[in-house]
Amino acid sequence: MKDKFPILLTGAGGQVGYEVNRLASERGCSLIALTRQQLDIGDGEAVEQIVSQLHPSLVINAAAYTAVDKAENEVEAAMRVNRQGPANLAASCHNHQIPLIHLSTDYVFDGNKAGAYDENDSVAPTGVYGRSKWEGEEEVRTRLKEHLIIRVSWVFGPHGNNFVKTMLRLAAERDELRVVADQQGCPTCATHIAEALLTLAEKITKGIDDIAWGTYHFCGLPETTWHGFAETIIEEACKIGLLDHVIPIHPITTSDYPTPARRPQNSALDCRKIMNTFDMKFPNWQEGLTTMLKTVMK
Repeated sequence: MKDKFPILLTGAGGQVGYEVNRLASERGCSLIALTRQQLDIGDGEAVEQIVSQLHPSLVINAAAYTAVDKAENEVEAAMRVNRQGPANLAASCHNHQIPLIHLSTDYVFDGNKAGAYDENDSVAPTGVYGRSKWEGEEEVRTRLKEHLIIRVSWVFGPHGNNFVKTMLRLAAERDELRVVADQQGCPTCATHIAEALLTLAEKITKGIDDIAWGTYHFCGLPETTWHGFAETIIEEACKIGLLDHVIPIHPITTSDYPTPARRPQNSALDCRKIMNTFDMKFPNWQEGLTTMLKTVMK
């Protein structure tokens, strides 16, 4: 009888995938981590071959096309990874009776709601990226009952490109910054997401029969704006000596900084469902930021 690996991770080279792989290694979890170069989830035959060969107890899909603005002109590429990829994984998981944890995004919403979005709110993506992620969700729901779809937002971490690293670079190059202040959301540390995914994975691989399959929101608290996030990044970086001094950060509107893809003005997520269902704690993104900045210093 061939060895059975509890977890197969796709997208191991991304922000979240990298952290899942790192934490799993630290905790001694049995995990096979595949990067985009090692497995193109848009290739159905390749996915089926890997899943049938390894036959894991669980698949975690952290692979995604995340270039929000480029997606407006690279529709096929975005759909291949974000829609067809999850479809392929869900189909193979169904064939081999394997549960799937799939990561999605706050960008499935249009941002017109006054408060935080919960899982029952209607989706209305405003761009190709959000639409591709929503269609990927639907592919998973259609093909596999035993799934958890986890929507996350404003992801940052020590690995890969993100808003935090951009602010640090610009703050070192310029005397002042201008950052959008009329978009509300919830920054989320990639490490916190990885911890949540491994917590869920442990519950699933232990063979618990009453897993509440479905869609959940997971993000950091408290809510803030991109401007508020930027101010905190610079202040914290100065406190630990990563930057020499605080520079002015001027608030601007979305119309002052037009982008190819329209961002939701409010993409805050209500995370009470996942916290109550799986007995998790609300993550604090400011704590995650401090930890990340100290890691960047090393």
